[in-house]
Amino acid sequence: MKPLEKVPQSVIDTVRVLSMDAVQKANSGHPGTPMGAAEMSLVLWSHFLRFHPEHPDWRDRDRFVLSVGHASVLLYSLLHLFGYDCTLDDLKSFRQLGSRTAGHPEYGHLPGVEMTTGPLGQGVSSAVGLAMGQLLLAGRFNTPGMPVVHGRVWCLAGDGCLMEGVSAEAASLAGHLGLGNLTVIYDKNDVSIDGSTEVTFTEDVAARYEAYGWNVAKVSAYDQASFAAALEASRHSPRRPTLVIAQSVIGRGAASMEGSAATHGAALGQAEVDATKQKLGWTLPPFHVPDEARAWCAARVAEKAKVHEKWEKDFAAWRRAEPELAREWDRHWSQDVEEGALLKAVEGMEREKAAGRKHGGRILNALARECPWLVGGSADLIESNGVLLKDSTVMRWSPRGVFEGRNIYFGVREHAMGAVVNGLNLHGAWRAYGATFLQFSDYMRPALRLAALMRLRSVFVFTHDSLFLGEDGPTHQPIEHLAGLRLIPGLTVWRPGDGLETGMAWAWTAAHARGPVALCLSRQVLPTLAFPEGFDRKQVWRGGYVLREDPRARVTLIATGSEVALADAALGLLAQAGIPARLVSMPSVCVFKAQDAAYRDGVLGRLPRVTLEAGSTAQWASLAGSGALAIGVDGFGVSGPPEDLARHFGLTPEKVSARIREWLRAQAPDQVPA
Repeated sequence: MKPLEKVPQSVIDTVRVLSMDAVQKANSGHPGTPMGAAEMSLVLWSHFLRFHPEHPDWRDRDRFVLSVGHASVLLYSLLHLFGYDCTLDDLKSFRQLGSRTAGHPEYGHLPGVEMTTGPLGQGVSSAVGLAMGQLLLAGRFNTPGMPVVHGRVWCLAGDGCLMEGVSAEAASLAGHLGLGNLTVIYDKNDVSIDGSTEVTFTEDVAARYEAYGWNVAKVSAYDQASFAAALEASRHSPRRPTLVIAQSVIGRGAASMEGSAATHGAALGQAEVDATKQKLGWTLPPFHVPDEARAWCAARVAEKAKVHEKWEKDFAAWRRAEPELAREWDRHWSQDVEEGALLKAVEGMEREKAAGRKHGGRILNALARECPWLVGGSADLIESNGVLLKDSTVMRWSPRGVFEGRNIYFGVREHAMGAVVNGLNLHGAWRAYGATFLQFSDYMRPALRLAALMRLRSVFVFTHDSLFLGEDGPTHQPIEHLAGLRLIPGLTVWRPGDGLETGMAWAWTAAHARGPVALCLSRQVLPTLAFPEGFDRKQVWRGGYVLREDPRARVTLIATGSEVALADAALGLLAQAGIPARLVSMPSVCVFKAQDAAYRDGVLGRLPRVTLEAGSTAQWASLAGSGALAIGVDGFGVSGPPEDLARHFGLTPEKVSARIREWLRAQAPDQVPA
């Protein structure tokens, strides 16, 4: 490593002062970490991070993840100084309504923000997914003598990030997989909101990460040479991720509050800001960048532009030498797939009687052949969830020294799995999925919510979708989970009722999803549904459709998943009792609600409505109306064979039809046969 050009004090002070000024103007924010981590962040950004501000989506850039998201003003200051589209006016509007500089970094608001962070530990964990994505890309497209993928992942984390369990899960996985292109910088200032971490966090973090299989270095955040040497060493550790523990001081440079927890989550106050500027010898007005600081950063950007220019030339030469690989590269990034190919993959699934998870496995493998960018796995349930890609290998370092494989064995790490799947999707060249039982989606909810916030195309496969998994009992029987998932804005939930609906749900996910998708599939065998003559399979893509129509109908049944067949059987019994009915299959309430009003009204009709789903009934009034009869389960399940559970909870054709008759008779005693 050539001698480091030290970051000038004027540049360091610029970041500290910009951070103070932005928080003070907003009278809201977190100045302590930006002030404490300014110096080491500048070392990273100026001398190690590969980027070009005029090409923020450069596919071989390094990724910087600010896991300690409350320090957002640090990231915004760095983006401004290094030439990204983040203006001083953006900094002045920090945390204001409509501002691009939100309180925590938000993906899509500003170029250079690689992911939405704030919930501590999520950034560290998604950085693991980003690193996996980059290593997979290198393994797939680097050729002897012509590597075109070099990018690394750098993450800045704090004490809180490493306290969170999700980061422990992810770090364990990263060490197991040998993600040598990942460096996590631990800003160890020993302070949290409650004060000194002496009251909460006294473990040997270094020993823990060494046990995970990481390299660990301990340095001062203010010894630029030692810190840079640790970062350089991490670049030469191909099979081990690195944790750089940088001892820092929160609120570094503050006149009287340096080291105080009071700097963590509130403006310093104008008096302290003025005193701090006096201590630093800062005489410029608020939001002013010294010419020498701007010039120094511009010189670093010019160096990075040369790196980008060389990569473009090398990539062009690779494209000429490897035309087939280049076409595959383009497909990975565009992820375009022909609708006809998807529909062909679904052919025949309407004739197969199988569990939803088995249907899911069949269509997933068919899609994987069409979509080589599809990768994923399960939290220790890869066979049970039906998500094994049979034509691929386990993700790992191969004996040839290549990181490869599309089947990810996440282990019993549901929370990390969700975050890692998000990281893989953030990468851009991959479409990732993760699977577990629906009950354990609770362990993943923060990652699900972030996927929706970022509008990622993450896919979450949840099998064993109802109490009909049976003997495992209420700890494993989801009740409120479907309703809870549907409450997340932007998350599309599918609960298909047979093979065709399962195939079409996966096909919709592959072709049309513009955000995260949850596919909820059964453990139990689903009967084949009898579709009307001339039925257009693409009707499924509207979320809900009329499966049985009858001009004499007295009531409309609306059902999802395994309860569609149950409703169909109940409909037959109602007809025998002189109560003809319509049947609506609703594989995706979310997609159905997005249809135009005319379509929704045509499907739901004007007759009395009954909803049927083996779970919480809490949300159905929003779709079927407050006067509808909602049949479901609003308490916990019990252990027992599925057929016994059906009788116990009134989910047999006989009990459903009887309940509907009683309900209709209560409304119109003279019009409903006894």
